[in-house]
Amino acid sequence: MLSGKLAVVTGGANGIGAATAKLLASKGARVVVFDREGPDAVDVTDRASVDDAFERVGHPDIVMVNAGVAEEEEFLEHSEERWERILAINLTGAFHTVQAAARRMKGRGGGAIVITASTNSFDGEARLAAYNASKAGLLGLVRTAANELGPYGIRVNAVCPGLIRTRLTERHFSSPEVLRDYFRHIPLGRGGMPEEVAQACVFLASEQASYITGATLFVDGGQMASKFGTWSEETAEFSEGKWRLR
Repeated sequence: MLSGKLAVVTGGANGIGAATAKLLASKGARVVVFDREGPDAVDVTDRASVDDAFERVGHPDIVMVNAGVAEEEEFLEHSEERWERILAINLTGAFHTVQAAARRMKGRGGGAIVITASTNSFDGEARLAAYNASKAGLLGLVRTAANELGPYGIRVNAVCPGLIRTRLTERHFSSPEVLRDYFRHIPLGRGGMPEEVAQACVFLASEQASYITGATLFVDGGQMASKFGTWSEETAEFSEGKWRLR
């Protein structure tokens, strides 16, 4: 399916990035991970670091822009340092990666870029001002890049995961009471796994999505379709981390 393709995954050492890198490799792609963890560290906030990494690996066919962080803080107490750090990684880092990749893809006649945004690109979840702002900004980047890069055969799309079980969210998954209330608003009644997001990413990167660009694909169990919640104790029960009809 992706045999002979060079795929770069930023933030690919853990979570969604690692799952995506693994799936790309299983489809035949040669996968290179850009991450701050590992012997060949790449810092997406540093343009020189990003350019040097692309120079080492060559011209990519697929780039998964996944590097990101999330930190909580009350809005009125939100520090400037935390704000700058989160936007530098999540938004500016994505800009560096997309621009650097696209400049190389342009000369090869095209490519596919997939950016990991979030359901938080649309909502205002409390205590996550910088994260929410950075993820909302990514959608502007996706649409602008899709518009300008389409003539060069470069497709740019986004996935918007909901609550996915990763290292960043593990503490939520270890609290049944938190999950019970959170999953009440998810039609599928559960959280997601990194592999489920990876499937969406690889689809958007593949020729199966050859006429899709500038799009946003939710991978959230239907969360963004559920305004007032799906589940009720009158008809269902919450057990083993999932809502089920009685």
